[in-house]
Amino acid sequence: MPSVFETSPTAIPITFVTKSSWDQVAERLPAAQRQFAAASAFTAKPGGYLVLPAPDGAIAQVLFGLEDEGARSRDLFRPGALPGLLPPGIYRFANAPHDARLAALAFALGSYRFARYRKADRPEVRLVPPDGVDATEINRMADAAMLARDLINTPANDMGPEELAAAAQDLAAEFGASFACTIGDDLKTDFPLIHAVGMASSRAPRLIDIGWGDPAHPKVTLVGKGVCFDTGGLDLKPSSGMLIMKKDMGGAANVLALARMVMDAKLKLRLRVLIPAVENAVAGNAFRPLDIFTSRKGITVEIGNTDAEGRLVLADALALADEEKPDLLIDLGTLTGAARVALGPDLPPFYTNDETLAADVARCAAKENDSLWRMPLWPPYDAWLDSKTATITNAPSGGFAGSIICALFLQRFVEQARSWLHVDIYGWTPSAKPARPEGGECQAARAIYTLLSERYA
Repeated sequence: MPSVFETSPTAIPITFVTKSSWDQVAERLPAAQRQFAAASAFTAKPGGYLVLPAPDGAIAQVLFGLEDEGARSRDLFRPGALPGLLPPGIYRFANAPHDARLAALAFALGSYRFARYRKADRPEVRLVPPDGVDATEINRMADAAMLARDLINTPANDMGPEELAAAAQDLAAEFGASFACTIGDDLKTDFPLIHAVGMASSRAPRLIDIGWGDPAHPKVTLVGKGVCFDTGGLDLKPSSGMLIMKKDMGGAANVLALARMVMDAKLKLRLRVLIPAVENAVAGNAFRPLDIFTSRKGITVEIGNTDAEGRLVLADALALADEEKPDLLIDLGTLTGAARVALGPDLPPFYTNDETLAADVARCAAKENDSLWRMPLWPPYDAWLDSKTATITNAPSGGFAGSIICALFLQRFVEQARSWLHVDIYGWTPSAKPARPEGGECQAARAIYTLLSERYA
């Protein structure tokens, strides 16, 4: 997307105020503006704003309310509401918000509009980059987020496995990366779980494979769940559960967003991106409950539930990735409702047995306001995966600890990677928040990119 940043000597100032600072700020305003603010009943509540007029009728400045410094909860992305509020023009921060870099990023993220199917004018507002803020890096993160949002927001009739592969190929071509794709029945021998999940759809399943970087650099492999629509299979979802299943390729979308940032920043790593792209459909040849398939790794998997398909397609892709013994193996997927029950839509859980990696992920997530929360790969629950007729089941009965069980299932397919990180994202914002419009969302990608930037700059 075009950058929201622009320089101008006449940029309109945005003054950030809090309830505790408002009286002092008001005292410094010209009398007419102070009177206008009083007449408008401006109280500096968080998210409140007021456009103050100059004597000639132009905009003198904008007041925007933030939480007090000592507030129990502060939304560091609150300035992301500004693009939807401000009149057209070029603006600058007249004073420091709580975090100038995150405020500038929020401003960029808040400018997003999904306009593929109807006119949705992008806000005609620009921002002078705050002093000390790297506008290039902010643009890199914003562009990646827009890519993820656009892919997730596109409905399944226009974003099936073939279209997802085309988007990945376009990204690879943009950065001179290699691209390969295994399609349809060619998956059956080497990737039987991916083939099983996707074989009922009229749109052939695929395994997308992107490679980039210097082979001498440390190898980082990203795996993203690309279920372009999930009916639940023969264990059919109710209509309410199926309504936003166009987002079930959110792991793939966010892996592509992360790859975009990595390649654009030219990080010193050898990148591989694997995306199993399928549609979990219903037909006479759909895979069934209690079917058994032998995975790429040789582990036999009994199908306890056809709606636990995401872990199946990730399993074969993770097995392939693991064979190369990468320094770091990361998978992202919109996997379990249990994660949302436990932590809600805004706080994805992550799993790893690498304590250093866990600490770095948590720190980078906080730094980027890209929230993540560690949950345990709890060994006693591993026995719950046992099957009476196969090595493991994809969906044990009982329903407890669903996100942990999914992570433990995937762990069975990772043995040789030096370090592994699994993130169970939602990929969706149910109701709009500052910088986060309703719809597809970029989750975990910025936090992980920051971690990779620190390790492989």
